[in-house]
Amino acid sequence: MSQVATAHPSVEPAESPLTPESWGKLGMWIFLAGDAMSFGALLAGYGVLRYGSVDWPTPSSVLGINLTALMTFLLISSSVTMVYALAAIKRGDLAGLKKFLALTVLGGLTFLGLQAYEWTHLIHEGLGFTANRWGASLFGTTFFAITGFHGAHVTGGVIYLSIYLIQALRGRLAAESANHIEIAALYWHFVDLVWILVFTFVYLV
Repeated sequence: MSQVATAHPSVEPAESPLTPESWGKLGMWIFLAGDAMSFGALLAGYGVLRYGSVDWPTPSSVLGINLTALMTFLLISSSVTMVYALAAIKRGDLAGLKKFLALTVLGGLTFLGLQAYEWTHLIHEGLGFTANRWGASLFGTTFFAITGFHGAHVTGGVIYLSIYLIQALRGRLAAESANHIEIAALYWHFVDLVWILVFTFVYLV
């Protein structure tokens, strides 16, 4: 009696649901979640101090809304160029990656320059970390703490993106590096989103 060999399809080992690439994204999301709590605590503290104060100044009478609106526009625009940079590397367009990464970094640097100008002007006008000629001294404390904390994040983001820009200019980035650019983009978009909240609650409300 002849035996008929039964062909069994080869079973490939199941892939791990978490690859090194997804681990990197997960790590960034965890970091951003913790960072969001930090900003949330600062803004919540600002709200409590403001509405518990009897001589809190109206932000629009002290702060330069037009200048800050320009700063906000710059950060939003830099988010757009970051999207284009990521799209460029995904399709292997290294020239486009360099261009849009450079524009993103330039937007961040310009934002920091305008913030330095704003701080210098306000300090000259009489707003300090523990002083405020328009009313409650805690106005200056919260303003410099919140905007300074955000400015530190923008500085970190500019350095972060500049490293990738330098690598791209040296020809060390390829389409395979898209995941790294995507993780950097997550950070940059977060920084931009937080600034919109800061602009709304600290400058406008």
